[in-house]
Amino acid sequence: MTITVKKVSLKRTASDQIYLPAILKGLVTTARHFFKNTLTKGMGDVDTIRYGEPDVNVEDYYPQRFRGVHRLMHRDDGSVRCVACMCCSTVCPARCIYIEAEDRGGDEEKAPKSFVIDELKCVVCGFCVEACPCDAIRMDTKAHMHPTETRADAVLGKLDLMKRGTQSVAHQGGVGADFRTAAPKADPRFEHDPR
Repeated sequence: MTITVKKVSLKRTASDQIYLPAILKGLVTTARHFFKNTLTKGMGDVDTIRYGEPDVNVEDYYPQRFRGVHRLMHRDDGSVRCVACMCCSTVCPARCIYIEAEDRGGDEEKAPKSFVIDELKCVVCGFCVEACPCDAIRMDTKAHMHPTETRADAVLGKLDLMKRGTQSVAHQGGVGADFRTAAPKADPRFEHDPR
């Protein structure tokens, strides 16, 4: 089997090689959008939140699934729901979650001795929330991370994260053995008993 090479000639005009027409075309487009959006009432096509105006509520502009600053959820007794399973720190692509586990003794589950999230490293992907089997970590605070003067201020510890959290309404361990009767009747998956 022989391999042949096909020569292809690239035909460029002088205007293609100096890039000047392309640069001018881009500048004209930019100027057109600039004047259209600044001279028209209501900001034209610009999709921007008008901060500082009294009739504007910024939370109205957030999408329903907006990912804000992390928070740790509480149990009924006020302790953290996290069982230090390390799922969130394992799945985190930015490696910004650091957990040190401790044994609480007795029949209780283990808990995090320290739970640290570096918000400057976080890429706000939400993988940690999806991976958590205990509903311990959430990103539904509807708040951005505030600007900080030092890096240490952007590293949130267990107590900082628990201050943002509330008591979780999730059932630890699921609904239980009678999940078919306890499940909502509107859910079509539970209408017919497969047994």
